[in-house]
Amino acid sequence: MSGHAESAVRPEPDQVLQDIADYVHNYKIESDLVWETARLCLIDTIGCGLEALRFEACARLLGPVVEGTVVPNGTRVPGTNYQLDPIRGAFNIGTQIRWLDFNDCFLAAEWGHPSDNLGAILAVADHLARKGEPLTVRDILEGMIKAHEIQGGLALLNSFNRVGLDHVVLVKVASTAVVSKLLGLNRAQTIDAISQAWVDGQSLRTYRHAPNTGSRKSWAAGDACSRAVNLALLVKKGEKGLPSVLTAKTWGFYDVLFKSKPFEFQMPYSSYIMENVLFKISYPAEFHAQTAVEAAHILHNKLKAIGKTSDDIKSIRIRTQEAAMRIINKRGPLDNFADRDHDINYMVAYPLIFGELTSESYTDAAAADPRIDALRAKITCVEEKPYSVDYHDPSKRSISNALLVELNDGTVLDEVEVEYPVGHKRRRAEGTPLLLQKFKNHIAPHFDQTQQSKILEAVNDSPSLFKMPVDKFTDLFVKA
Repeated sequence: MSGHAESAVRPEPDQVLQDIADYVHNYKIESDLVWETARLCLIDTIGCGLEALRFEACARLLGPVVEGTVVPNGTRVPGTNYQLDPIRGAFNIGTQIRWLDFNDCFLAAEWGHPSDNLGAILAVADHLARKGEPLTVRDILEGMIKAHEIQGGLALLNSFNRVGLDHVVLVKVASTAVVSKLLGLNRAQTIDAISQAWVDGQSLRTYRHAPNTGSRKSWAAGDACSRAVNLALLVKKGEKGLPSVLTAKTWGFYDVLFKSKPFEFQMPYSSYIMENVLFKISYPAEFHAQTAVEAAHILHNKLKAIGKTSDDIKSIRIRTQEAAMRIINKRGPLDNFADRDHDINYMVAYPLIFGELTSESYTDAAAADPRIDALRAKITCVEEKPYSVDYHDPSKRSISNALLVELNDGTVLDEVEVEYPVGHKRRRAEGTPLLLQKFKNHIAPHFDQTQQSKILEAVNDSPSLFKMPVDKFTDLFVKA
């Protein structure tokens, strides 16, 4: 008789895990551009979280698990008086950041919102600072730059959505890596923690973007952030990793979830992703539709100038990218806020009718106007192949859309084409003042004029902001 026994020798960690850990621990950030972009990203992300608190569906999910719990040296949640453990704090901050789909974006083979990672980074940094560790806002920015790079680097050539995986798995991996360093884990421990992030019990397959499901799990990013913090803390307590978590035959991530295909990488980790991140400035709309919404506003004004309204429209053609065709081109009833802000037809129809698109535009009350669905039914989306090519070109990363409107009387308006949204790197000079105004708008409902002035003074003085202790920074956003 003969038999086969598997080797009990632990293999060397997968190279992907080692590369991420080496980047987190060893890469020196030299670019002035990336530090400034990270500053803008930080204040924009916090502002988006504050804006989400005005929506009861988000606010009701926040706070401690047991009402009234106050954790000593706990994480402070912006816009609230909650003081939570860092795991629950990460869920709270991550959830409010992501809720309105108004934070930053990066589009490639996989799309995602790298600033989701701030939920984990800020929760851990604030907790550690309140325990007496000398962490500054610069440490937060370094964590953000590196989390952006890890999430975006994995997304450049690897499409997780095509195998039914949601992009928040990359939030969990990136957040685990950067908070491991914040928590003092060494290289080997960081590798262990990252490996756990690929197999943690979070449901990787999700219905957030699937058709006809009626909802999008808006707290998925908060869930990913909280799991990342938990995994890093478990490894700090001695939990081991899974060195071949990706490459193991039969049981590894590649074989089980990625059709046996190893990850591909377009470039080494650096600061490319943060430098090229996309800000949602003018409109709280899924990013593949940002330029379509801008074009719709232009056309609304053209209609007004010739004495016409959306009621005079016979048909609308949208030339767009393949990704938009696949994930935000929807037909039929849209049941909730999350469905509406992920439908290009809704996001075009609304400003054509009303001349605006705001967070309130997706509410049930706003969507009840019958003109919206009537106009949606007149819209046809088609893929424009060059748009899809330029979408993936690392030197362009455009997100083009073009709208052609025909009126009931046979008039065809000039097509309006927008290649780069105002939040794109190529329009950064134009977009930065608008981004700062967006932040001002988001803090205004929460703080009196005196506190608003303190916040604005702090965030606009880059040298002083970078040196500010983390707990002093988060105290600026505490709700009395």
